[in-house]
Amino acid sequence: MNTIIFLIAAIIFGLLVLFILSRLVVHRPRKLSQQYYQKKWLEILARVKTYDGMILAVIDADKLLDEALRKRSYRGKTMGERLVAAQHEISDNDAIWYAHKLRNRLVHEPTTRLRKNEAKQALAGVRQGLKDLGAL
Repeated sequence: MNTIIFLIAAIIFGLLVLFILSRLVVHRPRKLSQQYYQKKWLEILARVKTYDGMILAVIDADKLLDEALRKRSYRGKTMGERLVAAQHEISDNDAIWYAHKLRNRLVHEPTTRLRKNEAKQALAGVRQGLKDLGAL
């Protein structure tokens, strides 16, 4: 009788430990669908032929990077928080933050004028970030 109770207690304890460990470990998928992100990235690049297209390209590139961060299970209420969580995996954090801040200016400050070199710099930073996350 004592052996059965001990066995049941051990099983319950083991399940409890597994449950706690599963909550502590962040599960990151090993791979993102590179085919999906490559297709989206090419769609973004196709927009840069016009001024309005450049604006949309910067905004959509930022969204695509945020989507990759979410799929990789980086936690945070905002993209900024997710970028901080991913900073050790990103090779050029300054470039990512430049792109994200430019996106915020474009969205929240309607008088912001986007220069072509700013758009190129932002898109290059996001592209590298997507590579670092395994999306491209």
